[in-house]
Parts: sequence; C-alpha cells; structure tokens
Amino acid sequence: MAAVEMFEEEIANRQDYPQLRLVRFESAPTLRRSGLPLAQRRAARALMMKRRRRTLVVLALLVGLTILALPGVAFGGVSGGAHSSDLNNNATLAAGVDYVVQPGDTLNAIARMINPADPSRARSALVHELDSTVVVAGEHVQIP
Repeated sequence: MAAVEMFEEEIANRQDYPQLRLVRFESAPTLRRSGLPLAQRRAARALMMKRRRRTLVVLALLVGLTILALPGVAFGGVSGGAHSSDLNNNATLAAGVDYVVQPGDTLNAIARMINPADPSRARSALVHELDSTVVVAGEHVQIP
C-alpha cells in the first residue's frame, strides 16, 4: 500500500508546484473490527429468522384452533339444536330468521313460536310464504 505525503518546507522553496513524494508502508494495515466473524453472524441471523418463522406458524395455528373451538352461534351460526342463538334465548321467532324445521314440528307449532298471542295470522303468513300447508323436517323456513 502506498500513500502520498506533501512537505510544507519544499513548497516554500519552489513556487511553481508543490513537491510530492511516494511513501511506502512496510507493515500491513490492522483490522479494527471486533466480534464474531461474518459467517458466524450470518448463521446466527439465519437461526433467528427460522425461530421467528416457526413462532409465527405456531401462533397462526393456535389462533386457527381457537376460532374453530368457538361454538357456531358465536358467529351467528346454528347451534346443535338447529336453532339460531336468538331462538335458544327466546320462545318467539322474529321476522327474517331462518328457521330449520325439526322432526315433529307442524305449521301450527311454528306459527305459535312466531306469534304466541295470535298464531292464526302467523300461520296464514307462513302458508303464503311456503305455498304449502306441509313442512318437512330439515327444511329451512324464512320467517315472514
């Protein structure tokens, strides 16, 4: 390695241009870096990234399993009795609810759940909605 050194006293003697002299270093430059070698730092970073990915995958699986473990009624679904969560809490059916006909249900029984005070009006609305006086178990009935 070489360096250029300029001497002030020589500049004062010659006015036209400064004198430059090539100076050689006999010793090699010292490295000032401390710590682990580059290969070890890269290996440690790769291991850290692998751990992070593994942690994120495990976290995603736990969130997925937690969501699957929640009952369907938590998301507005149908519970085990084929009634929505509103029907499990109340004995009356509201307009717009999708009711799944259970074995043994009749049009009159469903009409009594819709309007306990006057089931005849609810029954006529159901007959008009279904275009039939017969309901079949498992059928989805949109409550009018």
